[in-house]
Amino acid sequence: MSAPEPGTQTHGLVIPDLSGSVPTSAEARAKRRIAALEDELETMRQERGTKQRKTTYYVAQGRAVCRTVVLYTSLEDLITENDRRYEESVNDSGEDATLEQNRLQRGYLTLTQSLPWLHSKLAELDIDDCEDMLKKLKRGADAARGDDTSTLKDLIATWINQDFRPSPLLRSDDKQLCGFVHDICGKLLCPAEWDWNNGCVKAGIRERTADYIVSENSWPLFVYENYEMDSDNMEQGLFMSKILVQAYKAIFTSPSSAREADGDGDGADILENNRRARRSLNGQVKVKTCVASIINMRKVTPRSIAYVFCQVHFALSSVSSWRTVDGDFDYEGFWNHIVDFFEDSPGPVAQRRVAKLLEWWTRKIFGKNHRQDLTPEVVSRMSVTTLAQQRKALEDAAFDSD
Repeated sequence: MSAPEPGTQTHGLVIPDLSGSVPTSAEARAKRRIAALEDELETMRQERGTKQRKTTYYVAQGRAVCRTVVLYTSLEDLITENDRRYEESVNDSGEDATLEQNRLQRGYLTLTQSLPWLHSKLAELDIDDCEDMLKKLKRGADAARGDDTSTLKDLIATWINQDFRPSPLLRSDDKQLCGFVHDICGKLLCPAEWDWNNGCVKAGIRERTADYIVSENSWPLFVYENYEMDSDNMEQGLFMSKILVQAYKAIFTSPSSAREADGDGDGADILENNRRARRSLNGQVKVKTCVASIINMRKVTPRSIAYVFCQVHFALSSVSSWRTVDGDFDYEGFWNHIVDFFEDSPGPVAQRRVAKLLEWWTRKIFGKNHRQDLTPEVVSRMSVTTLAQQRKALEDAAFDSD
């Protein structure tokens, strides 16, 4: 049987010329085109959703970076230093590290503790995705710093007005009236080795003479307990002032918790109540969660203290926008001095004093609670568990006797 000639119909199918196409209806073609476009649109939506979720996650995670890891150093510098050290260890070419290199490495270790997923993620992603991730982390860090600066702006003014009763009262809406222009702010910012009440000192600082240079190389009076320094024992009361405790609470637990700075803190209760509220509501109602709860903080850390100190110094100053250097005062150097005090102690005796100071801070912020130490092993030795075991043993004995 011979094949049909081109162009003839067989069972309703039009056989075209071999160089042409099989005729289709316009409606069918339109339907297929619409279906293909819908598939493409859905794929784009999924990709956009995935990208948006990643962005949201990285930005949210980045909010912990400035508060608990580094305030001024770039994440790229931390990563570069860790890579350098690893390469030297592999090649057995390690040399004594500089102070700055040690600071960077300690920063990287703290970063991996704060963001445990980051180290492996850096190995998985290509260079472009890595850069994008680090930019989003930085965006989150900058946003958190800005939020905390805004929060403390009004609170610092309120606390000073309540505790010192200055006349006129300190105004939070005019930074030009803060700093050394304002008598109380000037006293708190004054280097602890000088007497702000001395007219020559006050005039020299305000006129910025060479004899009274205010720099990061002096501890401001506001870092000392009761805003007093013992020149014969400068470590006594250091980093134990009321305004610092209030600021720490305002940032990490809640502004309302900062109303009480005396006695032990209730941060642990705040964290536990946050956790239970989220669990009981099961996402039906949004529960406002404190920073310490979000980043799973249970103890005060040196770098979080340094962060708060820089925020308080900025709030007391007359500078209107965040910056690294304010005249002769270098904020990055100030932050490093605080972190070095805790992390680069001269020996075991100083380390014990640092540990005691950090314990004091943890009690001031989170209280005496130790729920995180209630491990299954510890609970197994307590009376509720012991009684339950005794009751079960009695039941088993009764069953065996029957």
